[in-house]
Amino acid sequence: MRYSIFSLAAQTLAGHRGWKPAWRDAAPKAEYDVLIIGGGGHGLATAHYLASRHGITNVAVIEKGYIGSGNVGRNTTIIRSNYLLPGNTPFYEHSLKLWEGLEQDINYNAMVSQRGVLNLYHSDAQRDAYARRGNAMRLAGVDADLLDREQVRAMVPFLNYETGRFPIQGGLLQKRGGSVRHDAVAWGYARAADQRGVDIVQNCEVTGLTIANGRITGVETSRGPIRAKKVALAVAGNSSRLAAMAGMRLPIETHVLQAFVSEGLKPVIDNVVTYGAGHFYISQSDKGGLVFGGDIDGYNSYAQRGNLPVIEDVMESAMGLWPGLGRIRMLRHWGGVMDMSMDGSPIIDHTPVDGLYLNAGWCYGGFKATPASGFCFAHLIARDEPHPVATAFRLDRFATGRVIDEKGAGAQPNLH
Repeated sequence: MRYSIFSLAAQTLAGHRGWKPAWRDAAPKAEYDVLIIGGGGHGLATAHYLASRHGITNVAVIEKGYIGSGNVGRNTTIIRSNYLLPGNTPFYEHSLKLWEGLEQDINYNAMVSQRGVLNLYHSDAQRDAYARRGNAMRLAGVDADLLDREQVRAMVPFLNYETGRFPIQGGLLQKRGGSVRHDAVAWGYARAADQRGVDIVQNCEVTGLTIANGRITGVETSRGPIRAKKVALAVAGNSSRLAAMAGMRLPIETHVLQAFVSEGLKPVIDNVVTYGAGHFYISQSDKGGLVFGGDIDGYNSYAQRGNLPVIEDVMESAMGLWPGLGRIRMLRHWGGVMDMSMDGSPIIDHTPVDGLYLNAGWCYGGFKATPASGFCFAHLIARDEPHPVATAFRLDRFATGRVIDEKGAGAQPNLH
C-alpha cells in the first residue's frame, strides 16, 4: 500500500479498517545473499538502498530486540553537515541531501524539519575557529553563515547574553540543518525495505559468527543458524562485541550518551542551538518537549542507562546558557551506547574476514549520518569498493596515520 492523500481518503471512507502493518514480522530463512546484523537506522537504511539502488533483495535485517529499540530511538534527532575536514564534509553533506529527499524516497512522513542549527561562540578564538569552519563548508558547497551577537539575539532572544560566565558573542548557522523524528526514520526505512522483499527479523540475537578458511559463511542466532554469502555489521555500541566473535579487536570504545526531554511546552525555540562553552545542545520536539543532551559518560559501558554526574553537568550548562530552563520540569532521560572511535570519525570498510563488512565508530554522529551511512554501506557491500564520499572511513587509517580528527582531540575517544 502506497501512502497518499488518496489512500488516506479511501481509508477514511472505509472507517480505517483496511490499513496493513507497515512491515512483515518475518521469520528467518535458511540462507540469504546479504545478512545485516543490526535493525537500527543504519542497518535498515543499508537494506533499503541495497534493494532500491542495487537490486539486491534476498536480504535480511536481524535485530536482537524490536525495531526502534536501539540508538535510532534513543537520540536527540539532530541533522547537520557543518563539518570541517575533507574526509567528513562530503559525507555528511551527502547525508543531508538524502534527508531532504527522504520522505519522497521511502513514501513515509519522517517529519524532516530544516529549522536550522546554530552553534554559539563565546570568545575571539572560538569565533575565528567557526569562521574557518564556515569557510571550509562554503568551499565544499555547504551553506554556512557567521553571525554576530545581535544577529543571534534576534533569533533566540531568551538566552543569557550579558550575565553568563561565558557571554555569547555570536554563532555559526547552518540553515539547512534541523531535526527529524527518529522513530519515523526506523519505521519508514523498515517499511521501504520490506516492500522490496527484505526480511525484517526481530527478537533474533546473534550468538556467533561462522567462519571457514578466512571467509564468513553465516551466523548463529537465538532463532537458529542462518547462512549468508555476505554479512554486514551495523550494531552501534555493540560493534566491539560482534567483532570479537570474528577474532577482531576494533579501535573503538563503548560509552553511554544520555539525552533528556522536558514536559510539553508551547512553541518557544524553533531551531537547534548548541552551547559553545560546554557540551550542550537543545531543540523542541513537535510534541512540545525540549530535547537536549551533553557529553558521554567518562567510563566504558554497554548499559543503556545514565548517571547523576552527567545529569548535573548537562543541567549546569543548560542553566548557564538559558536560565529560564530552571522553571520547567524534566519528564524523563535515557541512555544509548555509543561506539567511540579513536579519532571521532566513523568506519565503513571491509574487515580482514572475507565477506564480512563493518559499519561502526559513529560517536555522536550516528543519527545524522543514517541515510548516507546506509547508502555508502550498501554501495560497499554490493560493489566491494567504497563509495566516493566515504573513502576516508577506512579501518586501517589508525595504523597508517590517516586519521580524521575533526575536533583535534587526539586518540582519546571520550574527548570526541
